[in-house]
Amino acid sequence: MKSKKMPKRSEVPEEFTWNLKDIFEDDAAWENALEEAKAYPEKIGTYKGRLSESADVMLSYFRLSDEISVSIEKIYGYASLKSDEDTGAAAYQIMKGKAVNLYVSIGGASSFAVPELIGIPDETVAKFFSERKELEVYRRPLEVIRRKKAHVLAPECEEILARAREMAGGPEAIGGILRNADMKYGEVADSKGVMHPLSSGTFVLLEESSDRVLRENAFKRCYGKYGELKNTLAAILDSQFKQLVFFADTRKYNSTLEASLDNTEVPTDVYYNLIKAVHGNLDKMYKYVALRKKLLSVEELHMYDVYTPIVADVAKEIDFETAKATVKDALKVLGQDYIDILEEGFSSRWIDVYENEGKRSGAYSSGSSVPHPYVLLNHSNNLDSMFTLAHEMGHALHSYHSTKYQPTATADYVIFVAEVASTVNEVLLMKYLLSKTTDKKEKAYLINHFLEQFKGTVYRQTMFAEFELELGKMAENAETLTADALCAKYLELNKLYFGPDMVSDDEISLEWARIPHFFYNYYVFQYATGFSAAVAIAEKILSEGEPAVKAYKKFLSSGSSKDPISLLRIAGVDMSTPDPVNRGLKLFGELIDEITEICG
Repeated sequence: MKSKKMPKRSEVPEEFTWNLKDIFEDDAAWENALEEAKAYPEKIGTYKGRLSESADVMLSYFRLSDEISVSIEKIYGYASLKSDEDTGAAAYQIMKGKAVNLYVSIGGASSFAVPELIGIPDETVAKFFSERKELEVYRRPLEVIRRKKAHVLAPECEEILARAREMAGGPEAIGGILRNADMKYGEVADSKGVMHPLSSGTFVLLEESSDRVLRENAFKRCYGKYGELKNTLAAILDSQFKQLVFFADTRKYNSTLEASLDNTEVPTDVYYNLIKAVHGNLDKMYKYVALRKKLLSVEELHMYDVYTPIVADVAKEIDFETAKATVKDALKVLGQDYIDILEEGFSSRWIDVYENEGKRSGAYSSGSSVPHPYVLLNHSNNLDSMFTLAHEMGHALHSYHSTKYQPTATADYVIFVAEVASTVNEVLLMKYLLSKTTDKKEKAYLINHFLEQFKGTVYRQTMFAEFELELGKMAENAETLTADALCAKYLELNKLYFGPDMVSDDEISLEWARIPHFFYNYYVFQYATGFSAAVAIAEKILSEGEPAVKAYKKFLSSGSSKDPISLLRIAGVDMSTPDPVNRGLKLFGELIDEITEICG
């Protein structure tokens, strides 16, 4: 029997790893920077009680805050990226811990600032802005702070809350280590007895296989392992929601959802509108599930049949070089300046490409642009990985534009708009691929992939969002999130979203344990809203050309200079209404009709 061995980190060729020397030459340089940064808490403490003293003092404080932000971004970024290369490497876990400690220390030292800035009379603030024009770049951040007056506590209380943040991050950190480093899945057999290594990184790849025995074995082994630890994982998730309730209650919010969305100035109606709109379009999801069952020719459609392509014998091997070239061609519609930055990322080792032992699963863009963004992949030579490359480089170039065109104070865009640029790239890639084929089978295969994006990003993430909303309500009612309660609620939602033609296997009730985003504080709904906005923006770019591209780049370059709803209006999308979600799912329905006509 053959078995493919997972490489160790040291065995991965350098050209497929990111170049962290762009941040620090080596670990020693990082240690030096850390030592220097330890002076920041004392420096920032010198401004305590003085922010209303004069325009000069306020300006000096904001400039120091910018300096600290850049420094901490580099220090934490380096340690975090290093630890993600191999989550079992203790040295980098320690370094990451040191960076977090520094962040917490600075947060505690600067906890006086928000109450002080809120307490300054409006007329004094206006006077300061008139006296020092340089303060103008801080107008927007100051407005964001001052609008939260009802939720800010006395300075000594703010200091305690800042110091508690490290403990609050415990559930996410513990859950990540458990899933990525400690959980071992072993190998699973396919229908011919060939063994395949199963990991958090290879799970979805195996679920995409045309070999149903392999899919079922991987599915049952994966969730069997989560089942062995379900009580531990439930306790971790229960702790996560307890800390969310603590901070929401302490800051006098009505709910954990309100507390989370208020941080990014997103009305809670957007969250509820999303769930309502998706519920109103579940008939299209059920139609797709029925089509999948028919095209796979199975008597029962199981959850391990969800990822395998419904159009057979079309999947091609797409190596990383081909993926890069195709993504570049697809995004040329965004202009040569965009392509030049993309090529810089490809050639200058912004990307960590392949999976290795202990490497963090999934994919992400670091969000940091100091000195440039970094992208983590676990690339496989398939269509999905090519779309992941386009997705993560969308994030990276959003960060790049935001940092280039915004001052430090407004360069970091909020998470509500974070998934838009990434998904615009995916939509443009799909439209490009569809335009390049006349083969009906290949067209059907691509449409299926696009449908999978809708299913996975709009329907699935909204299901996650509804699950998270229910957990928040349970925690707010002082109910313990037990494994049995979590499994029951998750299975109920899975049945609702997938409908009568899907067998919701008992194992799927444990899927919540595999999803790291439930530790991100109401993050997942933004995948669905972002996808809906991105579909609208991409269609504008393709139909309107240069005016839409110009508006889109203005959006990319706007950082957090406006609230997120206003930022998306720059690009021509209004997410304060359910219309973008409904329009996107209308397209989903049309694509189902098209693939049904092709496949019969």
